Order: sequence, then C-alpha cells, then structure tokens
Amino acid sequence: MSPVVTGVGLALPGADSLDALVTGPPDDAPPVDPAAIMGRKGLRYRDRATQLGYCAAKAALTDAGLLVDELLVPAGDVAVIVSSNLGNLATVCKVVSTIVEEDGTKGLSPMDTPNASSNVPASAIALRFGLRGPNMMLCSGPTSGVDALRWATVLLTGRRARHVLVVGVEPDDETTRRMLGAPRVLDGAAAVVVEPAAVAAERGAPQRLRLGGFARGGSVRDCVDRLASEPTAPGVPAAFYVPETDRSLPADLFPGVRRRDLAERWGPASGALGVLQCVTAVADLSDAADGAPVYAVAGGDEDDASAGMVLHAPGGPAWNT
Repeated sequence: MSPVVTGVGLALPGADSLDALVTGPPDDAPPVDPAAIMGRKGLRYRDRATQLGYCAAKAALTDAGLLVDELLVPAGDVAVIVSSNLGNLATVCKVVSTIVEEDGTKGLSPMDTPNASSNVPASAIALRFGLRGPNMMLCSGPTSGVDALRWATVLLTGRRARHVLVVGVEPDDETTRRMLGAPRVLDGAAAVVVEPAAVAAERGAPQRLRLGGFARGGSVRDCVDRLASEPTAPGVPAAFYVPETDRSLPADLFPGVRRRDLAERWGPASGALGVLQCVTAVADLSDAADGAPVYAVAGGDEDDASAGMVLHAPGGPAWNT
C-alpha cells in the first residue's frame, strides 16, 4: 500500500487554512511573521527560508499528531526532506560580493557564512524539532518538490524511517526576483508528513491523501503519459496541476479538466511547487465524490525534465490497492 499524507502545514501570506489554497490569498495579505508563530528565540541568525520552513514544519508535525509540546514518537523514526532552490541565494550572493569587493574573506560575517550552505534549512529544521532520522536537502531545479516527495516514499519503502517530514520553501527578496525575472516570488513554505498507511492506522492518524505513482520524462506529455500508465490511474484526472515554467500546454492534454496554476496564484514557487501541489490536492480532494485523482507536474518542456505524481483522494477506488 502506498504512503499516505497524515499532516499538512502552511506558511503562506493570508493562508490561515487549506481553503485559501483554493480561493487564493487576499491582495493585502501581509508576509508571514515567523516570530509570531515560533517565538523569537533561535530565529536571529536564520535566513528567511529556514524561518518559514520552521513554521510549516511545526504545523505539519502538529497536524499529524507527532508533536504537541514535544515530539511524541522516537526521534530516530522521523526523517526530514527539504526542497528549496533559492532558499539561501541572497546569502550566497552577499558572501561572494563581499569576497570580491574586499579581495578576500576577512570581511565575511561569521553569522552569514554558515547559511551559505544550501543544506541549512533541512538540518536546522531537524535540530529545531529534535528529528534524528535521515536528513536530505534537494535543490534539483523545477522538479525538486516532486523529487522530495518521491524520496520520502523511498525512505519509507526502505524502512529508513516511519514518518517523513517534507518541506518545500522559497523566500521572496530582491535577489530571488532578479534571478527569476519575476515581480514577485512565493514567500512561504508548505509541508506534509508522509508515512505508511499501516503506521498511520496504528497511530489512529488521519489519512488525508495517498501518494500514487511518480514519473519523470523529457516533456510534460511524456511525463503525463507515464503517470496515466499506472494501473490505478484513470485516463482522465479530476484536476491537472500544471508546471509553472510551461503554462501553454497543448489543448488536447486533458481538455475540459480543471487546471490549477499555483504560480499564477502565489508567484513562482520553484523548489516549493511540488510540495505546495500536494497540500493543495488535500484541499481539492477533501470532498471528492468520484474518487478521481489529481495529476501534478513540475518542470516544463523548456526545463531539463518534467516530474509528476498521482495524488489520490481518501476513500477513492484506488485507496486500498
């Protein structure tokens, strides 16, 4: 039986509930304030991506019933996977600029230098919540968020962990906007807790979504064809979540099926997209009557690859296969 999502967490402007993922944020929504959620202790020298990751991680662990005031399961049973392509970009650019301008490293801040390592969000989240299972940071481009969820299933299948916290996060700042050539970028994080269905049932945890098949391909069409070949996947999904880098998809690719362009709603999400798609599917499929799944794809034809996943509603026809 495929892994299930038992907890979700968000740290997005104006997203106080999953409903906001469907309706969209209000125009005047203020940025997320990590200090109001986490308290100020431990935030001072953390970059914004790590701070936002803390917020989404706390919400997901709490929603899954793994965390109240402290962790309720053995620390070694919980793995952490974080997806972020731009999370420490501003710090890296600042460090490089300082080295160039001062012709050496003497001017570097000892507080900035550690944050120049791209794996900081994953390790910092594990330390913050005392999670001692496998720890991974993915920065694999547009497909990174989907890749993170795929790696979660690998860890569970290999019995390297009983629960996996998956976080997708990107910050919105001048550096990331300049890099993406966008007027705004997703300033937030999404997180899910994934575990085997048997483990969730043993804990009495809610099973919000089932992760079906994963696929990679050289194009969106190739990726979707591979997803559709999964035995439990119908030819026509309930919804199609499109990649943010290739929105002009062929009209004959699921004509009439509802499409969700999360980048249009929240800004370019880069490494956070796949995880945000997964959390959005929890909201979209919560009252699905026909049991048809969502197809979610990240990475368009102009990118190195496309990666996709099939996300099944609770109680759908493929739930117990």
